[in-house]
Parts: sequence; structure tokens; C-alpha cells
Amino acid sequence: MNEQDFAELAAGAALHALSHDDRVAFDTARRQHPEWEHHVTANVATAAVLADGVADVAPPAGIRSALLARIAVTPQDPAPAAPEAEPDVPGAPGAPARRPRAWRARSWFALAASLALLVGIGWGAAFVNQQLNRPAPVAALEEIRQAPDARTESAAVAGGGEATAYWSPTVGKAVLVLEDFPPLGEDESYQMWLIRDGAAVSAGLVPADDGSGPALLADTPEPGDVLAVTREPEGGSPTGQPTSDPLVAIETP
Repeated sequence: MNEQDFAELAAGAALHALSHDDRVAFDTARRQHPEWEHHVTANVATAAVLADGVADVAPPAGIRSALLARIAVTPQDPAPAAPEAEPDVPGAPGAPARRPRAWRARSWFALAASLALLVGIGWGAAFVNQQLNRPAPVAALEEIRQAPDARTESAAVAGGGEATAYWSPTVGKAVLVLEDFPPLGEDESYQMWLIRDGAAVSAGLVPADDGSGPALLADTPEPGDVLAVTREPEGGSPTGQPTSDPLVAIETP
């Protein structure tokens, strides 16, 4: 074992995340190389400072299952092929047996250690939970913005406010972000429409009722479409068509 391997195991030991075999290897190397002890001291001190600096917060319900579900769909590096056995040579000194090295996949070990540390302190659990449980419009907006063919158009609302549309043909999603729209009554909803070839098709309701926030459209605009927003009865238009004049209309080139 070299010093880099030991340093990685020292990080895992500080987080109590080592397997039995790795723990045995770590303890053996620690006895054989006292000059590497500074890695142990540094990792233990870092873990203690981070843990003491934040109040304890119970991890959100379902965080473990959500993490395992994400790990299950994340591609992993294939396991290294087992070395071919060498033929016995009479009189030759025996080669030392190689112990299992589960920590060869350093990228996975680093990810697991980081997650263990984050979940172990309050802000880490909140951060991981937030990333795994983002609202669909927020996740879609981030995906659209990162696309090479991302498009955006904005338009002002009569009486104040603004609407901005984001969409990407390759991603196949569109998001409308409302800012400072007039407040709705208790029995009203904002409804989005795609006007295509002169016909209005519902694109869904805006989830926020305070005149702000992102909304995921049911369809992606095509060139020449108009994206409009109207004020409708709660739950949407009962006729399937706009019942009021658009508050805003965004043309998509």
C-alpha cells in the first residue's frame, strides 16, 4: 500500500465508512507506517470541526431510499479483471497474497464518503434532499438552460409583471417563468395556452397563485406559436378554450 491509498482509507476511517477488509488493511498500514499518521489526524479533525459547526438535524424521511435509487441508475466502472494465476515454480519464493481491494474504485469511494459526511450533518442532509426532490419545473429549467439549442423570449404584462419562456427542441421541454403577475382570487387560476395555426390548446396551469414562479408546459413551442396566459376559473377553463383576454402573449420565432 502506498501513502495515497492510506490517505483515502484514512478519510473513510474518519467517517466510519470502511469495510471489514479495508479496516484491517488500514490498521496494518497504520502500524507499519507511523510517518503517515498525519493523514489520520487531519481527517479526524476535519470531520469533527464540520460536525460541531452545525446543529444536528434528522435526515429527511426517504433520503436513504432516494440516494440508493439514484445510485442504482448511475453507471459504474466495470470491475478490474482478475490477474491470471502464475504457475508454481519449484524453489521460487512464494508471492505475497493480494488482499481484496474494494477501494480501488477511488471515484466511487470518494462519492460515498462525501455523501456520508454530508448526510451526517444537518445542512448536508438538507442539500442532498433538495437536489433529489427539486420541483419538476425547476429541474426542467436547469436542463433547458444547459442545452445547446436553448431558446428564451420575454414579454411584459399589462399593468406590471413579466413572463419569460424557456424551451429546447432537443430536450423537448418548455418552462414559463412568471414575475409579479397580478394576484389571483381564491377561485381563480392562471392557465397557459399554445396558440398554433389560430387554435388555442391548453398548456397547463401555473401552480403558483401569487403571481410568480416557474411552470412546466404540457408541450414544446414550435416556430410561429404564441404562448399566452389567461385568468380562468379555479382548475382551468371549463370550456377548454380561453374565457378571458390574454394577460401576456409571447411569440416564438
